[in-house]
Amino acid sequence: MKDQNCGYCMKNELLDAFGIYICDLKVSMLILFKEQSHPGRCIVAYKDHIGEIVELTDEERNAFFEDVNRAAKAIHAAFHPDKLNYGAYGDTGRHLHFHLVPKYRDKEEWGGVFEMNPKKVFLSDDEYKEMIEKIKAAL
Repeated sequence: MKDQNCGYCMKNELLDAFGIYICDLKVSMLILFKEQSHPGRCIVAYKDHIGEIVELTDEERNAFFEDVNRAAKAIHAAFHPDKLNYGAYGDTGRHLHFHLVPKYRDKEEWGGVFEMNPKKVFLSDDEYKEMIEKIKAAL
């Protein structure tokens, strides 16, 4: 099922406001978060419009976490973070998704919780393209 008002569902300007679609995974899609204070930050969003992980069958949940794991491995391979943080939110955007946030010892917020959207670091189209190519190569 799709929600016409959801960027993850529609992959339209609602998604373009904060992310760049990279590719489909087994049961989800991989999105590069445009704000790149944490180089390599991505989102793994479930393929259907559901709000809670408890709405998935065991098989669907396991497949979703396989996608999260695959994306995490690609981020580690492409950007070599010291740690990858995982965030699952959705108070207002009720579509199951995980933020994969690379953390680096010499960068901001090491040892603390990452800001949802610090709105500090945005890249050129070419820089986004280069990051996406690195992630795809590591998938």
